[in-house]
Amino acid sequence: MSESTVALRYAKSLISLAQEQKVVDAVYSDMALFKKVADDNRNLMLALRSPVVRHDRKMAILEKVFKDKVNPVSYSIFTIVTKKNREAIMYGIADEFIKLYDDAKGIVKAQIISAVPLTADLRQEFVKIVADATGKTVELEEKTDEKLIGGYLLRVGDRQIDASIRKRLNDLKLKLLN
Repeated sequence: MSESTVALRYAKSLISLAQEQKVVDAVYSDMALFKKVADDNRNLMLALRSPVVRHDRKMAILEKVFKDKVNPVSYSIFTIVTKKNREAIMYGIADEFIKLYDDAKGIVKAQIISAVPLTADLRQEFVKIVADATGKTVELEEKTDEKLIGGYLLRVGDRQIDASIRKRLNDLKLKLLN
């Protein structure tokens, strides 16, 4: 069974437990915290995935880093996963939980990459476009990339709109080569 399938099963169980305990928002914050800590500290995930590090040591690491910072429901998934020797999928569980939470709350995450920072009016326009297309509440993540030269790149889930000058130049180059 693939890692993502197993992570999704654990995430579904976790969200059910969190709903039962009425701590879904707290667990969401904890999963976001776990992902942030894992992203900021590559060594954490290396240790959790390492077959050389013993499971009791992995549990001690998770306890030291998270026990006092997260809800007991969130901490219980760390304990269960560690006892089942599946620490390597912790990041996937957190990621899948966040996706399930967003879906349940009607939230869609969009990423806009532009050559220059967006103005407030442009930001609102992009939020409106995505909201109209999806019918969901939009969380917009902004990035700038000077390599785009101008225009933008909008990503929503697995869809992408590339309206950058860089893409237009590449298309023109390909057209001239043919």
